[in-house]
Amino acid sequence: MRHQIVLGCVLLAPLFVSLPAGAGQPVLTEWDVPYADSRPRDPYVDATGNVWFVGQRGDYVASFNPRTEAFQRLPLADGTGPHNLIVAGSDTIWYAGNRATHIGRLNADDGKIHKIMMPDEAARDPHTLVFDSAGDIWFTVQGGNFIGKLTISDETVRLISVQARGSRPYGINIAGDGEVWVTLFGTNKLARINPTTFELTEVVLPRAGARPRRVEITADGLVWYVDYAQGYLGRLDPASGAITEWIAPSGETSRPYAMEVDSEQRIWFVESGPQPNMFVGFDTRTETFISGVALASGGGTVRHMHYDHSTNAIWFGTDRNTLGRAQLPD
Repeated sequence: MRHQIVLGCVLLAPLFVSLPAGAGQPVLTEWDVPYADSRPRDPYVDATGNVWFVGQRGDYVASFNPRTEAFQRLPLADGTGPHNLIVAGSDTIWYAGNRATHIGRLNADDGKIHKIMMPDEAARDPHTLVFDSAGDIWFTVQGGNFIGKLTISDETVRLISVQARGSRPYGINIAGDGEVWVTLFGTNKLARINPTTFELTEVVLPRAGARPRRVEITADGLVWYVDYAQGYLGRLDPASGAITEWIAPSGETSRPYAMEVDSEQRIWFVESGPQPNMFVGFDTRTETFISGVALASGGGTVRHMHYDHSTNAIWFGTDRNTLGRAQLPD
């Protein structure tokens, strides 16, 4: 228990459960987050199984214990606008201060916050963070039009400017070979960054109207993305440059957004266009859609997701002020 920094510990029963239509489908459970209208988002499971998330509109970091169903809230400074977090171990929380030009390191045991400011004021909105294999952090800066790396040991920040204005670097992930992949949400492009030389290469998608938002990478090195604007799931083979796309089950207005890959190399994403949102699965081996489960809360929008290997579950937050878990089929 982290008594000194907790503003109350709240126990709640699951509020919404989405039961799948048949066997082999995920079971979705959602809990009402007890901090009103705070846009809980971007959960991350720590080494002990607790789930951490940010309140983008509530200026907080919070944890949820799935065993006790207790929430605990750790306040951030007013105006921080936290957008995303990632967790090292069980007590070091790194968050993106999206409205306050910094990446923060929060100690979950004593509540102390250390801020690492961006070296360029133009990098005003750190967006999505991801660890590399060395434990350093790569991140996007959407409005500022940068991709960055934070080296933990000396707290240096290196920024890579994206050439075209309005490219909006958004989703980010790291391949097994260490290369960094980013969606340029303001364009129909992906960006590929060499982690040694910091050279940035753009990959143009085949449809001019595509707007890729999130990106995942399967164990075979293939790069997967969702096209938010026109409703596609796409796959890029970096070796050959070949791109294959599938229209999402809900079609052109499906607005696919949050996405993840599980240990079976299945892709999961949420269609945020339909209300209620649809949690969709795709089998990358058979190249077929395998699931479509509606969020009982409606969802509103699901923006980012996290896969927990130890429990074979995906965690997400919703604009309906819920924290959700999708228990995946074996």
